[in-house]
Amino acid sequence: MTGCNAMNDTTNPSVTFKTNKGDFVVELFQDKAPKTVENILGYVKDGFYDGTIFHRVIPGFMIQGGGFSEDMGQKTTKAPVENEANNGLKNDVGTLAMARTSDPHSATAQFFVN
Repeated sequence: MTGCNAMNDTTNPSVTFKTNKGDFVVELFQDKAPKTVENILGYVKDGFYDGTIFHRVIPGFMIQGGGFSEDMGQKTTKAPVENEANNGLKNDVGTLAMARTSDPHSATAQFFVN
């Protein structure tokens, strides 16, 4: 990714991810996942996602990024964020979700787009 910008409105913040394949905007649901939104916005504010890549791309399924630089170096992250998946949101096509290990509370900076 070449960069990210966060925008706040009165309801939900949004983030524009700038990539070499075009930009995409993600709306973040503060009322449904406040800790996750705060986590993502912190990484955006810090410029963490600048220069990262989508290291896992499965056509017709998902793309995952936010954790590796172009030379496949893994970026150092902050502490994991508490899983907020029990909030009514679904992993539908076009949505963004946090990537994690088998530990439900292990998400840091990596995310995937369905």
